[in-house]
Amino acid sequence: MGPGAPPLSVGIDLVQLSRIQESMATFGDRFLRRVFTEGEIAYATSTPALAPARLAARFAAKEATVKALDLAERGVGWREIEVTRSPSGAPRLVLHGAARAAAVEAGDPSLSLSLSHEGDYATAVVISARREHP
Repeated sequence: MGPGAPPLSVGIDLVQLSRIQESMATFGDRFLRRVFTEGEIAYATSTPALAPARLAARFAAKEATVKALDLAERGVGWREIEVTRSPSGAPRLVLHGAARAAAVEAGDPSLSLSLSHEGDYATAVVISARREHP
């Protein structure tokens, strides 16, 4: 997302909960720590029955962020895109490292995140709106 990028872009992703459960069963802690931050893991696992849905939604958010900010070729690590919760409980994105640098280079867009999960699927939508500078 360079200087000529559109002022508004959207990323969306859909993740199957059973695939996250499979990765957790196969790779365990190694999978979790490669993809998710400590905060994401702590929140997701605070209610074990909801962990797969919470992790799948966060994985979808990371993918949707990559799409919204056009980061696929930027060498951004999964843990550089973090889903946190605002005081109201709403999800929000925090970018670190290469993800943050790419966003700043793209004009430091405002990011909005929506998460949902139902049945065996979780989804995330990210809207990136470049800030207007006077």
